[in-house]
Amino acid sequence: MRKPPAVYAAPASPRSPLPSAALDTTLWALPSELDHPQADRRALRRLLRQRRRQLPPAIRLQAEDALLRQLKRLPELLRARHVALYLPYDGEIDATRLCDWLQRRGAKVYLPVLRPFAANSLWFVRYDDQTPLVSNRFGIAEPDTRHGASRVRRLPAWALDVVLMPLVGFDGRGARIGMGGGFYDRSFAFTRRPGPRPLLIGLAHHCQKVPALPVQSWDVPLDAIISDREVVRPARPE
Repeated sequence: MRKPPAVYAAPASPRSPLPSAALDTTLWALPSELDHPQADRRALRRLLRQRRRQLPPAIRLQAEDALLRQLKRLPELLRARHVALYLPYDGEIDATRLCDWLQRRGAKVYLPVLRPFAANSLWFVRYDDQTPLVSNRFGIAEPDTRHGASRVRRLPAWALDVVLMPLVGFDGRGARIGMGGGFYDRSFAFTRRPGPRPLLIGLAHHCQKVPALPVQSWDVPLDAIISDREVVRPARPE
């Protein structure tokens, strides 16, 4: 499969590089005003997005390699035949090299597309070498809406086997925050009810892990969060 086009990634700030020692810490401390359950989620997002953008290229590549090793050992992914992932943006950890591996195993790959005429929800469109890509209103690459409008190129969210989604932050309990638009939460709200559903897996750099994150009632729980260093499987209520 061809390599996806480059998408926007803010450069690291030359005035505030991350010290190499900080990259080896287990958990990065949050400023005191953000280190409590009712912390301002917008401020948390700004801080955590800055962290991942500031990762040096060599560290970013190492993290990508380690993430791929984690994913390729995941039993649920080994069995999956319909897998959604994303094209990285704004420093998100990149799992697109997984596409070729999935296709060699006979799996089909899908990408999220902003659903037209719907409030903050997603389509999932088949992705291959012939898929035309455009930039959406956020500057993120996605399959052209006119291409994805054909039902034969789309799969309902409930019919996917695994969904790999980007995160802004996560903690050891499996709590997470995204970009704030609620696209994945709305698209997968049905997973709270009985019935067919995909496995939902968040992907992130290790530096996006914090001691604790606030959780909102509309946050759709994930089945796992995978970073370049660990697999977090949230405890399920009895």
